[in-house]
Amino acid sequence: MIGKTLSHFRIVAKLGEGGMGVVYRAEDERLRRPVALKVLPPGLVGSEERRRRFLREARAAATVTHPNLAVVHKIDEAEGMVFIAQLFLG
Repeated sequence: MIGKTLSHFRIVAKLGEGGMGVVYRAEDERLRRPVALKVLPPGLVGSEERRRRFLREARAAATVTHPNLAVVHKIDEAEGMVFIAQLFLG
């Protein structure tokens, strides 16, 4: 995924992964700022339950404002991948 562009986010590094997705550092090419992209793995995109949980997580995070939580900028889908773009707290 490094070097690939999803929507207008250019992926520059992998930060980590867990049960609900892979997190990458990316560059928002429109606003020219770093973001964290949490991507639902391709193998899970077909699971309606996993997709719902992923979107529910994004919506829940978007409703909370706290200094220790990353702000959600966008939920999107591109090239068959579902992702959340968040403030990069690097």
